[in-house]
Amino acid sequence: MELKEIQNLIKFVAKSGASEVALEMDDIKITIKTLGEVAEHTIVQQMPMPGYGQMPVAPAVAAPVGEAAAAVPAEDEDSKYIAIKSPMIGTIYRKPTPEKPAFVKVGDEISAGDVVCIIEAMKLFNEIESEVSGRIVKVLVDDNSPIEYDQPLFLVDPS
Repeated sequence: MELKEIQNLIKFVAKSGASEVALEMDDIKITIKTLGEVAEHTIVQQMPMPGYGQMPVAPAVAAPVGEAAAAVPAEDEDSKYIAIKSPMIGTIYRKPTPEKPAFVKVGDEISAGDVVCIIEAMKLFNEIESEVSGRIVKVLVDDNSPIEYDQPLFLVDPS
């Protein structure tokens, strides 16, 4: 894993709000920890896996996360809508296949139980169903992008 990839991973973890992420690959193990909500730095430890003693170990890298730790103010206009949130961490797909149209788009009427997207987690594809009925007023995520647990995906006007 190259230093640029590690730096991108640090930035992603800092923006996601996760407090700790561990990543194991063939010959390395990386653990990224943030220091609470008012974190000044992200700490990365890279250790060789057992049996791979010949692998050089990169020094710990720290990156500021002050802006990522700051709370984003909620928009008042969106407070009347209900958010459909992600039940898991993974990659969101808004279409059943690349050739087909999106499950839902802005302006579509949905009912409770309608599939609104698919989330891939650990090579499993999970259909995400709406728990509310209403009209989609905002799509908050891009197709084929990483998402976090409890991240808002769509805003629905229940009226």
